[in-house]
Amino acid sequence: MKVLPVVIAVLVCAFLLSGCFYAHVTTPLDRNVDKTVLGAKTGKADSQSVLWAVAWGDAGTAAAAKNGGINTVNHMDHELLSVFFGIYTRSTTIVYGD
Repeated sequence: MKVLPVVIAVLVCAFLLSGCFYAHVTTPLDRNVDKTVLGAKTGKADSQSVLWAVAWGDAGTAAAAKNGGINTVNHMDHELLSVFFGIYTRSTTIVYGD
């Protein structure tokens, strides 16, 4: 019977810490996804940080559009990669358009 409290503690920790060790998610930055037309081109721009002390990069919409050769942005996504409580983080803006 001493195993049950350990199992419950592990499940509670897993629930509370989900995504803390590794998270890689992409989310849309659009409310009307049913009316979204992506376009022929894709551009990406990212920023990164290490140890919560050093950060670099340009994850802006203009940088992503320039990297993809896009003049008209139709849709955008945001991608986040975080490792071990944010010791390493990469934030990427993805734009679609023509």
